[in-house]
Amino acid sequence: MSAMNRLLYEHSTPHRGYLIVPYVFALVGGETLYSYTLLSERGRKGKFHKAGNPAGVCNQQLARIIAIAKAFLDQHSDIKHDSGYFVHRYTYQHNLIVLIEEADKWFYDHYPPEELTNIAAPKLFSTQDECLAWIRQGLDRNLRVDQR
Repeated sequence: MSAMNRLLYEHSTPHRGYLIVPYVFALVGGETLYSYTLLSERGRKGKFHKAGNPAGVCNQQLARIIAIAKAFLDQHSDIKHDSGYFVHRYTYQHNLIVLIEEADKWFYDHYPPEELTNIAAPKLFSTQDECLAWIRQGLDRNLRVDQR
């Protein structure tokens, strides 16, 4: 999998109720040009959920594209404060895993490397560790199957 066709979840940053997810937009003259997309903690109810670069600006530096996205959200976000929804997020085999706790149970959102489509199974867990272990087992099993 090349850097050109995946979201850079390992560089994602939460801000104003959204997760800023950078990606390589293009290679121009040997230089990498970055863009970003957004995930809302409110899901489809979020004004910019899955919006691709609503500021319309790309940059050659990851840190700068994050700053551009933050500035955009500071001005336009429909969410004023982070709820902590994206606090328990992990990148495993280039997949984004967001763990959520409600009523002493854990569940997760799972986004594959190439698109912001939640492919999580509707399953509840007693602990965060149990949830992560189950996800890792599934991804490891899929990796073994793909390598055959």
